[in-house]
Amino acid sequence: MMKQHQEQQHPQAGKDRAIVNSLFQESPDSPSEYNLAELARLRIRYQGFPGARDIQGDLDKILQGWGMTEEELFERTREIHAKGRVYRTRTEQEDWI
Repeated sequence: MMKQHQEQQHPQAGKDRAIVNSLFQESPDSPSEYNLAELARLRIRYQGFPGARDIQGDLDKILQGWGMTEEELFERTREIHAKGRVYRTRTEQEDWI
C-alpha cells in the first residue's frame, strides 16, 4: 500500500509569502531587475518542492501577468546577474535553497 504524498511546509514559506505579495504589486509592463531576480530565485527554490502549492501557483500567476515564460525569465535574470550583483545591499549569503 502506497503512502499518500505528504504536503510539506517550506521553512522559508513565511518570508517568501511576503516577497510574493510584493511581486503582485510590481508593474507588469516593466518589472524591476531586482523583482525579476526575486521571481527567478523563488521559482528555483520551489521547483519540484512537495508543498507550498499556493506560493507555486502565485509564482505562475505573476510570471503570466508579466507576460513571460520561465525560459524568458531565466534568460533575463542571467543577463542581470552577469552585469553585477543584484543583491548589493545584502551582506549575508544568498539563500537560494
